This record gives sequence, structure tokens and C-alpha cells, in this order.
Amino acid sequence: MSLETKIAGDLKTAMKAKDQVALRGIRAIKSAIMLLKTDGSGTEITDEVEIKLLQKLVKQRKESLDIFEKQDRADLAQKEKEEIAIIERYLPEQMGEAELEGVLKTIIETTGATSMRDMGKVMGMASKQLAGKADGKMISQVVKKLLG
Repeated sequence: MSLETKIAGDLKTAMKAKDQVALRGIRAIKSAIMLLKTDGSGTEITDEVEIKLLQKLVKQRKESLDIFEKQDRADLAQKEKEEIAIIERYLPEQMGEAELEGVLKTIIETTGATSMRDMGKVMGMASKQLAGKADGKMISQVVKKLLG
């Protein structure tokens, strides 16, 4: 089942339940999918593209959340937290730090990386292999820790 089909069904369910929080989050996803489909690039929407799209939406909301918290806007920060929770339901389960560290150690051995100068090679391979399974920021932190 594609993300778009799942979103359409969940949107109907949220409308029937009058769940305003879910409606906001699901409509944001639906809107992003429609923009991607009509952007003129002709890009096929694969599972990887869907995951990247959802990660982008979560990242945008986390950045907004950070700004709202710094500006002491609890009302707006709460809305962002709620939308993040809704969008994350559609992402695959994220790896824990210990599991991520194990995978990254294998990648470091494979690439032959020994110092921070090799971080680019490791990050390139890790980003492809761990797409959707781990946040890029977390991957970067663990790689720095392992190579540092």
C-alpha cells in the first residue's frame, strides 16, 4: 500500500473522528505528496522518496519547534510537537544509538576510514544504507564519535 493510499484512508478516519490534531498532520503529508507529484520533475514516487519526504516534514517541524521554544511560544510549540508525532507514525521505526553504532562500525571497516578526514566516505555510504532508519544528525554524531 502506497503512502498516498494510506494517507487518504487515515484522513477519512480522522475526519469522521473529528481529530483536529491528526487532520493537521495528515493534511500536511497529503499536501507535500501533491506538491511532489505536480512539481514537473517527473520523479517517480518510490518508498525511498516517500521516506525522504516524511523526514523533511519532520525536520521542518523540529526546526520550527526549536524556534518557538526559544521565543517562549508554548502554544505554537505544542502544535509542532503534535504534528511531528502524527508524521512520525508513517516513518519506519528509527534505529537506536547502539544498533546504529554497530552498523556504522561495519561501514567504517568497509571503507577503511581511520580519521575524521574520511568522514565524507563514511557518511555517503551510511546515508544510502540507513536512509529512513536513522536521522542524519544522529548518524553524523556517531560517526564523529567513532572516528574522533
